[in-house]
Amino acid sequence: MTVMDRLGKVKASQDLLKKTDIGKVLGKLRTHQDVAVAKKAKEIVKKWKEDVVSSPQAVSSAKGASPMSSAPKDVERKSASLPNSTTPSAASSLSSSPKTPSDAPVIRTVKSDEMRVKPTGNTPRDKTIEMMYSAIGLGSFVDSDLLMKRAERVETILFEEFGGVTDGYKNKVRSLILNLKNKKNPGLRESVVSGELSLKDLCTMSIEDMASEEKKAQDRKMAEEALFNARGAGSAQAETDMFMCGKCKGRKTTYFQMQTRSADEPMTTFVTCVTCNNRWKFC
Repeated sequence: MTVMDRLGKVKASQDLLKKTDIGKVLGKLRTHQDVAVAKKAKEIVKKWKEDVVSSPQAVSSAKGASPMSSAPKDVERKSASLPNSTTPSAASSLSSSPKTPSDAPVIRTVKSDEMRVKPTGNTPRDKTIEMMYSAIGLGSFVDSDLLMKRAERVETILFEEFGGVTDGYKNKVRSLILNLKNKKNPGLRESVVSGELSLKDLCTMSIEDMASEEKKAQDRKMAEEALFNARGAGSAQAETDMFMCGKCKGRKTTYFQMQTRSADEPMTTFVTCVTCNNRWKFC
């Protein structure tokens, strides 16, 4: 946390974020299992966005006095790919009221970044690349060319996997885009952009695999609660003082056993504290 405290004091700029890629690192920590770490990471990312918007470069651009207005098209395009700098009017309104910044991630599209999809000769495939570009790039700081390479590669893998623009191809495209654009799961997008998650693996992941760590933790908790409540034959509860509750340290508990794995594996014991209703299990 000491390192994060120091990062929180850094005044971010577009050049700094592009050169260091520190934005991607902090972005991943926003979904950290430690609530304190995730909260701190969100605060820093939010502050850095405000720094970029209120920087002299953004302000001068909003006033129409930025030297970028006469820069080559390639430089303009890359500048447009940076968060909070796509529209002068948006930058101006945000910088004039820093007390109410928006937490919404910046939307990246092929059109807004002045990119062009290399024609595949198949209109649905070209449209898929455009949608994938926007989904992967949502809220991203990275260069437009990298996003385009990622989007094109994902589409190619899906096209080859399903043997054309089939129903399976279309369903998988919809599933990937919905999960990539999920604002509560930025870690999935950032792992794709950074290369931490291979595009081949992404294209074969199930909806459960693509879920955020927070969602997976919720699903595990629900599954455990379902097991506690699924008391079939042979799983009657019994009272005992053999177990100590890790929460209240009491020993007044009830327990039951259930076969949750293969038959040659030991049974799982489910324990409930009578005093504070804390639940745990062990094999």
